[in-house]
Amino acid sequence: MATTVRRAVLTLPAAATGPENPLPALRPLDEMHVVDDRDRADLPRDMARQIGHEPLATVLPVAVLDGYGRERTATDLNVIVIENDRLRATVLPGFGGRIHSLFHKPTGRDLVYVNPVLQPADFALNGAWFSGGIEWNIGATGHTTLSCAPVHAALVPAPDGGEMVRLWEWERLRDLPFQVDLWLPDDSDFLHVGVRIRNPHEHSAPVYWWSNIAVAEDERTRVVAPAEEAWHFGYERTLTRVPVPESGSVDRTYPLRSDFPADYFYEVPDGARRWIASLDENGHGLVQTSTDVLRGRKLFLWGSGPGGRRWQEWLTEPGTAGYAEIQAGLARTQLEHVPLEPGGEFSWLESYGPLSADPAAVHGDDWSAARAETEQRLAAALPRADVDAAYEAWRRCADTEPGESLATGSGWGALEVRRAGYKLPGTPFAASTLGEQQAPWLELLEQGTFPEPRRVAPPGPSLVSSHWRDMLETASAEPLTEYHLGIAQWHADDRAQAVRSWERGLALAPSRWPLLRCLAVAAQESGQGERAADHYTQAFDDLCGERDDGDTWTAATAALGREAIEALLTAGRPGPARTVWDGLLPEIRHRGRFRLLEARLLIAEGDRAAARTLFDEGFEVADLREGAEILDEVWADLTGDEPLPDAYNYRMRPRT
Repeated sequence: MATTVRRAVLTLPAAATGPENPLPALRPLDEMHVVDDRDRADLPRDMARQIGHEPLATVLPVAVLDGYGRERTATDLNVIVIENDRLRATVLPGFGGRIHSLFHKPTGRDLVYVNPVLQPADFALNGAWFSGGIEWNIGATGHTTLSCAPVHAALVPAPDGGEMVRLWEWERLRDLPFQVDLWLPDDSDFLHVGVRIRNPHEHSAPVYWWSNIAVAEDERTRVVAPAEEAWHFGYERTLTRVPVPESGSVDRTYPLRSDFPADYFYEVPDGARRWIASLDENGHGLVQTSTDVLRGRKLFLWGSGPGGRRWQEWLTEPGTAGYAEIQAGLARTQLEHVPLEPGGEFSWLESYGPLSADPAAVHGDDWSAARAETEQRLAAALPRADVDAAYEAWRRCADTEPGESLATGSGWGALEVRRAGYKLPGTPFAASTLGEQQAPWLELLEQGTFPEPRRVAPPGPSLVSSHWRDMLETASAEPLTEYHLGIAQWHADDRAQAVRSWERGLALAPSRWPLLRCLAVAAQESGQGERAADHYTQAFDDLCGERDDGDTWTAATAALGREAIEALLTAGRPGPARTVWDGLLPEIRHRGRFRLLEARLLIAEGDRAAARTLFDEGFEVADLREGAEILDEVWADLTGDEPLPDAYNYRMRPRT
């Protein structure tokens, strides 16, 4: 059959991602992939330089997504299906353009791990993320903020005269447009993926990219890559060079042989072909290869310990097969960001398909033989020259304007194109995509003033780049303008000026709690715990006096209430913390995150028996952060040396 592209509906048990958190993300990133500055001295110079290259301090201007739960209902998801007589790729344009499945028809196998549910969890830079399939991570170290966001999608003529699917969006952490072209030639066993990231600015931009492929695992699944060494990163936050395949007398290329979750970034030699494969006990599985620009390869494993197993159940559901992740990136490790010159671009082509190799060689004791066998089978199935030729053919189509629209993303790209007049052939950001969130910023751009709200409501999203900060500084100093200006100044690390802007806005603001909350965070970040507690108390009181019905107000109440209680407990004020607790809506108090917060409050009040009852009754913290140890800490505070129950064990590193 000729390659076809069609729209379809996929029904999955899914938990809704919920509304955006209305509070701006002023706090530092809670990202696990960080190394101490002192540890960089022993790293290769280019790696050390790129690890220190413009790391993000916050996820501004992106909103945090933390309003999801654990209740799943059958949900219809719009998908794009790309299919020939060999492969069928199912794409989720409403969730970052992720490939949900890659089904190989001749063998009847899915080449990637297909999650049977869509369950958000707190792994993305801005919160909600889900596991499975192939995802496109752009922006900064971690899972992309587009994990649970829509992207634009349309049909584009393919290099072979057929059709391919273009996905594109404006990545807001770095203000960069990017595209992902999915091309499945007729009769091909390999899906080609052309990627391009452009820098339309007059300044250099730090770039991050990792394609993340979830693959099913069992005791006999082995990950093979063309390397004899790797950089190991564990949740102890250390980066060390280790031999491959064995480290500490354990063969780490079998994901289930490790106890704790870990990353292995393979040291692929210069000039070697870029590829990585996951092969089962019979030598069958998935291989990913690319042109040389995409230099990095990685294995992430959950390990066989109780914490890793619990996380797997949490992200999928009990009784389903486990998975590991094989990845490909622009740098050797995910801790690095690569500079992209003004007006420049990065582009490459990836290929995904089935691979069958001799199981005796793949699973033998000779690692070099396992690598050689896998690479020879890859060379027979898809020669390196064919990948390079496919890249050149695709590159000639990269600027082709899209045809029939298949899905619509955000309006932020259209706003930036309107502001700067960027010419971006192949990735149009149409004015028709401008929406309610962009409307006040469009008025600031065209009228020079930021509109005051027509009704009392939580403030909308802020923009923080230098262009928008300049416009806010020259606009009339109205309270809402001062609020957004302070956020932009905070993002630029001008903390003192941000506080002054918020204080000026507070003097005349009809709605005071958003500004008070910003001042509370500023006080907390500067070590003024008592001042922060005072601001939080007043902010929550003011919010309760203003709030109305609706999801946005509920989200604001939950977010501000949680921050206020945590700040008051830190300041040793359980009484005022209890007052805030009483002001929360009943539906908020019953959420798992707030059950844990209630246990902390009860401990502070001296009622340890009631806190223990909460744990015994059971609760689930839906937005538990990757690597978080808060459950361990509260349990230890409550019980001393009593072992943590398995239901609460998400530990990702050994105890020290």
